[in-house]
Amino acid sequence: MAIVDLTSVPAEEPFRDESVWSRLRYYAASHPLGVVGALIMLVFVTVAVFADFLTVYDPTATNSAIALAPPGAAHWLGADYMGRDIYSRIVYGARISLAVGLGSTALGCVLGVVLGLASGYLGGWVDLVVQRVVDVLQAIPLLVLALVMAASLGPALGNTVVAIALPLVPYAARVIRSNTLALREQPFVEAARATGMSEFRIAVRHVLPNTLAPLIVIATAQLGAAILTEASLSFLGLGVPEPHPSWGRMLSESVAEYVRVAPWLVVFPGLAISLAVFGTNLFGDALRDILDPRLRN
Repeated sequence: MAIVDLTSVPAEEPFRDESVWSRLRYYAASHPLGVVGALIMLVFVTVAVFADFLTVYDPTATNSAIALAPPGAAHWLGADYMGRDIYSRIVYGARISLAVGLGSTALGCVLGVVLGLASGYLGGWVDLVVQRVVDVLQAIPLLVLALVMAASLGPALGNTVVAIALPLVPYAARVIRSNTLALREQPFVEAARATGMSEFRIAVRHVLPNTLAPLIVIATAQLGAAILTEASLSFLGLGVPEPHPSWGRMLSESVAEYVRVAPWLVVFPGLAISLAVFGTNLFGDALRDILDPRLRN
């Protein structure tokens, strides 16, 4: 009787014939921290979308009678020095932070994709010029460059998005360029070129879609950095201006004078910033492990 060496039988690929829900369960079981990060992000997104239904008080309404009120039944997280409800301001601040974070990340990734794709696919003097510009931008720390841009443009919601998006461009451009350099020599690109397809169409239709996986990972990782940068700019008075509630400005208004007499003014906004950044980082790490074939088991 022949003896079969079971160790030589190739392992069956997981979820080859399984559904999308089976794949999600597999990824959730293998990346529990990523699930935690996704749940944290889902909570913040839900709070931002349904902020009008989750609060009772106007986040900008003042009431001197309850100034510095501690957390209680009427005001769950207390009130600030102007009598504004902290819970309402944190809930509406989630909307501002996510809007700025998602907007700046999307804008930075779009600009990075355009520069990286043109640099990697065209090469030559285009690659030389683009990479020198990217080197200059990447040599400056993200927060410093965002501070310079915010100070130049002025405090406004749109200006804050642009100020944070520009420092994020080099990261996306580098990733897209490196993948484009590897893809432009592949047989499918040569076959498309042989059929008479234009270079622009080849780059957009065949090269760009194959760079989306690492781009998604970069975008998720940079989202946390964008939220933290927005809070830093608002803390310094260069971010989103009044009357929009911002977590960073809530800290700036309270940390110097009221941190000892009313610590809830600092603890709760700081906890919101930490959880938002923590959740995006956990989810980004798990997404990188799933989409990067070099990190798969």
